[in-house]
Amino acid sequence: MDNIVILTEEAALQVKDMMKQNETEDAYLRVSVKGGGCSGLSYGMGFAHEVEEGDQQLEQHGIKILVDKDSAPVLNGTTISYKQSLMGGGFTIDNPNAIASCGCGSSFKTATREGTPEEC
Repeated sequence: MDNIVILTEEAALQVKDMMKQNETEDAYLRVSVKGGGCSGLSYGMGFAHEVEEGDQQLEQHGIKILVDKDSAPVLNGTTISYKQSLMGGGFTIDNPNAIASCGCGSSFKTATREGTPEEC
């Protein structure tokens, strides 16, 4: 699972900027999946300073990435991009494992994991 998560160059530049602003240049980018959202599963991204047992470690465009063992199969092959538009910018996540997603685009389910759907 070398390509659990694929970080585009634009996304990596944005993450580096965020790390610099938060004075966390030595941190890892943790990408995860948790229960919730209207479709059952939601993405999580944040900074971590420690590797936890079972974490998969990747490095792309100079960003150290962590994915926990439960999230790895659900995220396998997922591309994280950063898009700039007139309304501002934001990360976009393209997960080939998602079979359904909600209108807001931040919640999904896969064929093997439905998660815990909530009211929108």
